[in-house]
Amino acid sequence: MQSPKYLLWGPLQKSLLGPAFDVKMTLMGDWYLYSACFLCLFVWFFFGLNYLCLNTSDILLFDFFSLVTDAPHINLERSKENERISKDQIKKRKKKQKGYQPNYFLSIPITNKEITRGIKILQNAILQQDERLAKAMTSDGSFHITLLVMQLLNEDEVNLGIGALLELKPFVEEILQGKELILPFQGVDTFGNQVGFVKLAEGHHINPLLEIAEAAKRTFQEKGFMAGENRSFKPHLTFMKLSRTPWLRRKGVKKIDPKFYEKFISHTFGEEMVHRIDLCSMLKKKQSNGYYHCESSIVIENIVFSEGLCEHPIPHQAFSCLLLLIRNRIFQAKKFHCEKIKSRWPAKVENLSFNFLPKGNIFCGETKIHT
Repeated sequence: MQSPKYLLWGPLQKSLLGPAFDVKMTLMGDWYLYSACFLCLFVWFFFGLNYLCLNTSDILLFDFFSLVTDAPHINLERSKENERISKDQIKKRKKKQKGYQPNYFLSIPITNKEITRGIKILQNAILQQDERLAKAMTSDGSFHITLLVMQLLNEDEVNLGIGALLELKPFVEEILQGKELILPFQGVDTFGNQVGFVKLAEGHHINPLLEIAEAAKRTFQEKGFMAGENRSFKPHLTFMKLSRTPWLRRKGVKKIDPKFYEKFISHTFGEEMVHRIDLCSMLKKKQSNGYYHCESSIVIENIVFSEGLCEHPIPHQAFSCLLLLIRNRIFQAKKFHCEKIKSRWPAKVENLSFNFLPKGNIFCGETKIHT
């Protein structure tokens, strides 16, 4: 009578090893094969059905980071006392509002290389005309759109701010209704000849962005934070600020000369898809890549409808990563058994030539396998 082990793995061994499937696997070989099969089952159960419903072209490319967490820097040990702000604390903040000095902000990072490359060309063109403005330029890795500024006075308030950011996510997804938010940048302008920025082109993307900014302001203010500014929200991508170089005023540099950027007035810089909103510090040390210190993030997940079959596509990078892991496991199992069979039954090796998958040239016994 055949053992349950043989009944379970026999057909799979036969498909993998062809004529040599009757060769008894060693303990190590079984482990390789079992792990590969386990990973296969994992993908089939959690991703397979969804993947089959979707066309590959319909799958959005997400940062694999979104599969792991929406808030990488959350303080998970927040006490219940810090989850809400008492009325007394809110009153104290209102009294301090005269001294309101923002030190945190919500950021939409700009990651499109086409945009950042265009901004660097713009900055270099300005510096060729006046190199004294070098310190006024926004550094690499720091390009972003500011959604909201706020004041967080201590670590407890930072933790509460992280909670407010997480509460913002469903509002953002409700506003977008599963659609991508693409931000096109075109042209250059200034605020009072003091702040140079790349303009956000007009279009249907403006309204949802304004709604997200308003939802963010409302969410943080309901927590009792002093957030937002008196002036209306105007989305822009800053590339230089004269306030960073106050000593230039003494040298006669009091404004950004429009002649510096006149060639870029109508220049198209590119498009950015909103995929993340960060809670960043204005004062803490920046990261090694030049971006601001990030307390927490939310990832904006878009929903793709593929002929009404599936609503929530899987992250493409996550699926590819799992497939690669499975392929490597299967390759290890096949290679292991090839070596074992070679040492025990060299006459049968030739029959195994087309049963092995690895890319490149693999030597198995006396047979050179091309794939």
